[in-house]
Amino acid sequence: MSGTILILGACGQIGTELTLALREKYGNEHVVASDIRRSDLPELQNGPFEILDASDASAMRAVCEKYQVHTLYHLVAMLSATGEKFPMKAWDLNMQSLLHALELAREGVIQKIFWPSSIAVFGPTTPKENTPQQTIMEPSTVYGISKLAGERWCEYYFKKYGVDVRSIRYPGLISWKSQPGGGTTDYAVEIYYKAIEEGRYTAFLSEYRALPMMYMDDAIRATIELTEAPAEKVKVRSSYNLAGISFDPVTIAASVAKYVDGFTMDCVPDFREEIAASWPASIDDSKAQEDWNWTPKYDLDSMTQAMLENLKVKLGK
Repeated sequence: MSGTILILGACGQIGTELTLALREKYGNEHVVASDIRRSDLPELQNGPFEILDASDASAMRAVCEKYQVHTLYHLVAMLSATGEKFPMKAWDLNMQSLLHALELAREGVIQKIFWPSSIAVFGPTTPKENTPQQTIMEPSTVYGISKLAGERWCEYYFKKYGVDVRSIRYPGLISWKSQPGGGTTDYAVEIYYKAIEEGRYTAFLSEYRALPMMYMDDAIRATIELTEAPAEKVKVRSSYNLAGISFDPVTIAASVAKYVDGFTMDCVPDFREEIAASWPASIDDSKAQEDWNWTPKYDLDSMTQAMLENLKVKLGK
């Protein structure tokens, strides 16, 4: 690696773990964490940290120039469930912050961008099973609309200006290290906390609502692998499909019950059920496998074991 890495949104669910992984790989001083407010997370105190509003183009430029940033991981976004409550704020944040980054790359201030898309780019008309890399995309949430527009901008900047931008359509991400951030797939994190603390959980999706999911360790590895792949191997410049595990609430509850005696779950769907109903149930990621040799390491039970073991330590149970 040459130059410095900057992470926008380093205090978020993905950003926290990506910062840790990259600092472990490249050294604390080579990875600058940033977010809109200072973090009290001890994990982020061992290297440079900048308070940065990603919607402020001049502030982003100043930080990139200060640290001579080579690679930018742009993780700032308002997620699906929160975005439905504040649609204009979500659109403005999600789109403007990306365009600021793309412009910095076009001008040569930075050399490479990783920007995450999401399964939210798909919609009710998208094939539900083994959703292809290229397919009908008619998202029905402001989050999904902003991510689809972002994909088009990324590909445009690559084709028009040669900007080296790379992207993954993340499925739902499951982690024990940081709290979920207002997404429709958050139930698959909450269920582990409630299993340990209360022995039961009420899911906000219907019992057979299957969604694509992934353990965070796999997602972080995929992010770094794609960002560091030789440019000639990155054939998709909109965003890659990425698959890990697909399951519904009943299936994950059965997995939890294998390791937590007496665990029970019921389902009381809320507004997030409608969002989830518009998304795929499973993803075809053969293009990522073919182009940069992607393969997940965790299945549902190995993820459940890792989540429960780590959360018991974290929660002191």
